[in-house]
Amino acid sequence: MSLADVALVLGALTAGGGITGYVRTGSVPSVAAGVTVGSLYILGGLRLKNNATYGVELALLASILLAGSSIPRAIKSGKPLPIGLSVLATLGLYAFGSAFQGRRV
Repeated sequence: MSLADVALVLGALTAGGGITGYVRTGSVPSVAAGVTVGSLYILGGLRLKNNATYGVELALLASILLAGSSIPRAIKSGKPLPIGLSVLATLGLYAFGSAFQGRRV
């Protein structure tokens, strides 16, 4: 699976999760955060697919935002949703962080 595909899948999962959170609980912060982070992943993935600049950086930014919001909640609550988001964020941090670091060497 290419980096572009990883970004697009993470974007769809994140945006879909935010929308689902809104539908189930009416949480406006869930839909706002999910769609925003998902959009960053998708934009990064599309830029990677088209060999445009800043694709990896956008996807890495989305991973940092997702990790920053989900990992503390996962540690505090131990609930499945924040833990799942933390796993997605960690996957993104590894994939896009490695790609970003590889370009800078």
